[in-house]
Amino acid sequence: MPVFLARLLARITTLGTWWTPVIVLGLVFVTSWPLMTLVEPADNTIVEPANFWWYFVVTASTVGYGDLYPTSAAGHLVGVYIIVGGIATLTTVFTKLSTALEQARGRRMQGAITVEDSGHVVLLGYTPGRTEQMVDELVADGSTRVVLCAWNDVSTHPMPDRDVAFVRGDLTDDGVLRRAGVQRAYSVLVDARDDNEALAIAVTADHVAEGAHLVVALRDIGRVRHLRYVDEAVRCVQWHSPHMITEELKDPGITEIYTQLMTHGGADTYSVRLPESLGPVLVDRCQTSLGRLHGATMLAARTGDTLLVNPGWRTQLPAGAVLYYVGSRRLTPDEIAKSLRETG
Repeated sequence: MPVFLARLLARITTLGTWWTPVIVLGLVFVTSWPLMTLVEPADNTIVEPANFWWYFVVTASTVGYGDLYPTSAAGHLVGVYIIVGGIATLTTVFTKLSTALEQARGRRMQGAITVEDSGHVVLLGYTPGRTEQMVDELVADGSTRVVLCAWNDVSTHPMPDRDVAFVRGDLTDDGVLRRAGVQRAYSVLVDARDDNEALAIAVTADHVAEGAHLVVALRDIGRVRHLRYVDEAVRCVQWHSPHMITEELKDPGITEIYTQLMTHGGADTYSVRLPESLGPVLVDRCQTSLGRLHGATMLAARTGDTLLVNPGWRTQLPAGAVLYYVGSRRLTPDEIAKSLRETG
């Protein structure tokens, strides 16, 4: 009988479901208890309902405390049967776990997953080196979740060492973009291999995205007008400026500010040297005088060879320091000196 049951256990363990270990353990329990009752002496408390389940657990797990044990030779065989059943159960569990983990890793590496995140950044397209640089900038603050969605020619996850989800497929297929979670994304970057491809991907991304900030990297920025046909809200950024692209993905609209600063007319950036006669000056006096009297904003200051970008207001600038500011016109050193004296 034990030999038959052992063969039956071996057969059951070949099943490929998570119910297999439950079936094995249940079968061993319901068969070993009657067997133990038949072969053990009546005075052995091991067969009592309150005791046998405990003996079964510690024996099947191969712990064996020794507080309960069979005394007959046949009882020892039943004990061996329970041990074999326990080992078979544990082996099945560990095998299933190992297989599940390996399959999950394989799906992750092959880009076959479906992203369930929301509020993340999706990168549509992969360029070796360039994409890694943008990913590092995006995740530098530790709060941004990135999903990379690439064409099928990227056969495996190109950044397995980074915490980046990978989805692979046709980037003009809305099903693939939905697997990347474009419909729940915070922002989406179309970083294609050429501008024609970028336009095709942008059409699909705009269709799938639901309120996400859509950014398209263009080699020929003159093709912005073509993207405007897709959606007026699409933001186009020069392909050769990856740092500006990542800033736009994190803070929508920031490239428009840069564009305005670099465009003649409106607010421009200027520099002016503080007159030596003023002596050391605090940054808060510079900020106050520029803003209150000239409607300008100080951006940075240079003291010798040191450039201070967005310096603290209690920072003291030495005589002759250079101020960099945004304003409607260029200010002369005399105007700056007069303004600082009035606000001093």
